[in-house]
Amino acid sequence: MSSPPAPPSTLAHALVIAPAAFLLFQVQPMAAKAILPWFGGAASVWIACLLFFQVGLLLGYLYAHGLIRFFRPGTQACIHSLLLLLSLAVLPVNPSVGWKPLGGEDPTLRILGLLSISVGLPYVLLAATSPLLQAWYARAHPEGLPWRLFALSNVGSLVALVSYPVVVEPFLGLRSQMHVWSAAYGGFAVLCGAVALKSSRALTAAVAVLKETEPPSPKRFDRFLWVALSACASVLLMGVSCHLTQNVASVPFLWVLPLSLYLLTFILCFDSRIWYRRGTFVPMLFFVLGGMTLLLGPETEGVTLWLLLPVFSIGLFVCCMVCHGELALLRPHPAHLTSFYLCIAAGGALGGLFVGILAPRIFSGYSELPLGLIACAALALVAIRRGPPEKIPKRLFRTAWGMAACAGVVGAVALGFQYRRLQASQRVMVRDFYGGLRVSDKHSKDGKDNVRMLRHGIINHGEQFLDPTRALLPTSYYSPWSGAALALTRTPRPAAQKVGVIGLGTGTLASYGRAGDEYRFYEISPLIIDLARTQFTYLTGSPARIDVVLGDGRLALEREPDQHFDVLLVDAFAGDAIPTHLLTAEAFALYRRHLKPGGTLAIHITNHFLDLAPVVARGAESVGWKALQVRARAEEERFWRASTWTLILEDPGSIEPLKDFNEATALVPDPARRPWTDDYSNILGVLRSVMPDLEGGK
Repeated sequence: MSSPPAPPSTLAHALVIAPAAFLLFQVQPMAAKAILPWFGGAASVWIACLLFFQVGLLLGYLYAHGLIRFFRPGTQACIHSLLLLLSLAVLPVNPSVGWKPLGGEDPTLRILGLLSISVGLPYVLLAATSPLLQAWYARAHPEGLPWRLFALSNVGSLVALVSYPVVVEPFLGLRSQMHVWSAAYGGFAVLCGAVALKSSRALTAAVAVLKETEPPSPKRFDRFLWVALSACASVLLMGVSCHLTQNVASVPFLWVLPLSLYLLTFILCFDSRIWYRRGTFVPMLFFVLGGMTLLLGPETEGVTLWLLLPVFSIGLFVCCMVCHGELALLRPHPAHLTSFYLCIAAGGALGGLFVGILAPRIFSGYSELPLGLIACAALALVAIRRGPPEKIPKRLFRTAWGMAACAGVVGAVALGFQYRRLQASQRVMVRDFYGGLRVSDKHSKDGKDNVRMLRHGIINHGEQFLDPTRALLPTSYYSPWSGAALALTRTPRPAAQKVGVIGLGTGTLASYGRAGDEYRFYEISPLIIDLARTQFTYLTGSPARIDVVLGDGRLALEREPDQHFDVLLVDAFAGDAIPTHLLTAEAFALYRRHLKPGGTLAIHITNHFLDLAPVVARGAESVGWKALQVRARAEEERFWRASTWTLILEDPGSIEPLKDFNEATALVPDPARRPWTDDYSNILGVLRSVMPDLEGGK
């Protein structure tokens, strides 16, 4: 009799698992970036995408588990090969413009449906690759260590994430990215199918032997911990991602950072037990939980984002090291490998559903991050209570556990107290898909300078004097010598001026309106429109005629006939930065179409982190215009903040800066800088090396 064929080597499995993981995580920022402009560049677009990817991972792991459990090896290989062949029919991946929203609806389900149609089947098969091939490897090589392949899978994922903003995004447009990814997926499908078919005959005999020595099933409580620890890490990942993107910018670079830290902990914890030491990470856990708790309090709203970024990044890393380290300590015999991965994926999906679907509908603020921190401390205590894996005396261990439990209780109470203080200090606290909004009143000692403020995260989106006699005075970034004011008041000023504004905020710009003027605001968030009308009086008090259009400004302008604006102001912010789709050459062409001959385009680019002036200069050049940058100084006693605007028009010389109050600089386009288009943008290329001096700026 001829001996059965030798199973594929570890190298063969590795050569399939690593590319699968790379493609799996390379498509995440790519697909999210492609659809981000359709939904206003909101931070929650990435959260909705993360939810889809977590559920897709669960479906992939469920498919792998069912395939291993209910089908023979030969049938497994045939089914998987046929599905890989079928998935090639959806290539190249390319989100359909037919899924663009009309405005006003919650986009979460639309995003999930769009991604399902565009990348659903390839994504699920890529997600199934690692657990499926690890299971085949464990059966063909009982003496092997499949967990190393899991670590390798996460290495491939991490390389994909890190390389996207550094290597892929700066050099390839979105269309090229999609075609390259699709070609690489086609090659992977062929390779994976070949390994599957080669494995099928060798696995039949190995499975028969394995069934005779299969160990008992894991305990139910262990399975609960698998799900709970994974869900907690997922909640923290999405909570920290949302916290950072809503306060800085919704861009691939900030999507990648938390997810990379999350994956790095998987790599370390499942590569070897030397990386996760309870004696090191559990004390660190309670230390970072305390730091994050402090920075979630209302008195820290003015804390610089340069502090928030490292504190929450380090905190996420330590929390995920504990969650994933405890998971690695609880891993079962390789015979139950797919069941273990299925529980991990189920936990990730539950965490995603909680943050992406449930939390926005039951909480008025971002409560999921504080709850995730409390859950992390509690689960750490539950997991380590099962006993020390390291050689620590029981008496010392019990003392340390008791101290950690006390610290956890104190931390949970402090976090709850902080959140209650935050709620109590707000006049209104609401949220929707586009972010959490807070309205609060700030009172001066003499009562003359009482103001009402609108915040999105920690970003100021406008404020108004409560004194009725001063209620229509412009404040914040719209002082009389700001670029916006120069655009609206420059001479000759039409007797009846038509103004378009992308981004509403509190409606401060309406204070420049006169009787006979028409101001048309475009706002994507229904909640902001409601707050501007009920909590502030700029819209109702302005002598001008005010119209508010619900929906993304650019998509609305694409659908509308020419508006013939005298002035068009772009003042929409997602976090601390203007969404990239409002700065592309196609966007500038659209703005020009809606402006009268001789009209003025004003773009608000006040920003701590991104130098957007070169991008705007290239955008102006693309439509044959010139750009003038106007920087206005702050005056705190009048609540005027420092601001930077760019005015774009055919003759910048017609703008007269106000001496001693602002400075105007002509922007010269850099021919070496690639202009941004709907197909290409590069955030890393505009990162500031140092923070500018923006007193009270965005």
